[in-house]
Amino acid sequence: MIHTKISAIGNSAGVIVPKELLVELGLARGDTVGIEVEGGSLRVVRLDDAYNRTMDAGRECFDRYATTLAELAK
Repeated sequence: MIHTKISAIGNSAGVIVPKELLVELGLARGDTVGIEVEGGSLRVVRLDDAYNRTMDAGRECFDRYATTLAELAK
């Protein structure tokens, strides 16, 4: 386990990801990642264009059919 601190970044906070983790994950500065809360922990996942397109299509579908989906969920 690698230890790091939460640092102030403007009005927000950020976690510094050590270089060795970036290399291990295949990430670089400027890459977009997703952050999920899972069982009281943060999970950082690498996002790619295919993932982003899929998520955008899903959001569009949910927006378009919100009423229908709400009825089906009853």
